[in-house]
Amino acid sequence: RWAYDGIDEIERIQDYSATLIKRERIDGKLLEHEYMFVKIRHRPFSVYMYFLGPEKKKGQEVVYVEGANDGKMLAHGTGIQKLFGTVSLDPTGQIAMTDNRYPITEVGIVTLVRRLIEVGEKDVQYGECEVKYFPGAKIENRLCTCLRVIHPVPRRNFLFHIAQIYVDDELNLPIRYEAYDWPAEEGGKPQLTEEYTYLNLKLNNGFTDADFDIRNPNYQFKSK
Repeated sequence: RWAYDGIDEIERIQDYSATLIKRERIDGKLLEHEYMFVKIRHRPFSVYMYFLGPEKKKGQEVVYVEGANDGKMLAHGTGIQKLFGTVSLDPTGQIAMTDNRYPITEVGIVTLVRRLIEVGEKDVQYGECEVKYFPGAKIENRLCTCLRVIHPVPRRNFLFHIAQIYVDDELNLPIRYEAYDWPAEEGGKPQLTEEYTYLNLKLNNGFTDADFDIRNPNYQFKSK
């Protein structure tokens, strides 16, 4: 219900910056946390991403602008990879999707809320869903309300066993989403499949095309 009520309000936000902390399970293996500074603009959908960690990815930059650069994302690596300069990648191609459950075209809070709506619509069809609310939760220093969605019985149509969404009480925005699969063995703990946290959110910064341009002098891209 919250997602339905909030999507219009969220889409009215022009842009935002944040520190994105991501952790995903890929091919059965839970990967380490990734830390990124992101700038996101809603129209046209645009992303600038600077990797803060882990160390092997620190300094990598990525730019994606919907409808520009032939639909490709522009990126550069660090260390030896930086010698290749700026590379143009298909967002859904094998290289871009390495260690990622979703493409860069789906990053951000709006996509997160849309995904919650899709899950909710499926749950209405199939039932077997418990929803609990926990006010007073905290993410870093932000006071939140936690929504916990539980599917008690494994079904093929369910995407997760447990999902928890933390909505910032002041901003009325989801700042963390975490999903768990059913335990691998009877009596075991649910397995984390994906977790995304948005910290230090700053809304409506007035980002321009220059914020999503590899020629920005504050970025480390080499001209193509």
